[in-house]
Amino acid sequence: MLFHVRMDVAIPRDLDPAERDKLVTAEKAYAQELQRRGTWVHLWRIVGQFSNFSVFDVASTDELHDILWNLPLFPFMQIQVTPLAHHPSALV
Repeated sequence: MLFHVRMDVAIPRDLDPAERDKLVTAEKAYAQELQRRGTWVHLWRIVGQFSNFSVFDVASTDELHDILWNLPLFPFMQIQVTPLAHHPSALV
């Protein structure tokens, strides 16, 4: 199952810098591991924002839910999820 996910991040400015660095580092490692596994298929930055568009390939909505809830920056995110279906005119 493919899902388009928009993530908007708003880390509080008063968060301890060491904690912020720890969370950002953990987020990067988690995202890269999911990409290596083929679960996080695409990750695109939205220019000028602390946001991204991503495509996930998962077996179920529950799997996606667990992935998103385990993002280290999840407490500071607003997330929009859109299920995707194959378009009949797509070449791929």
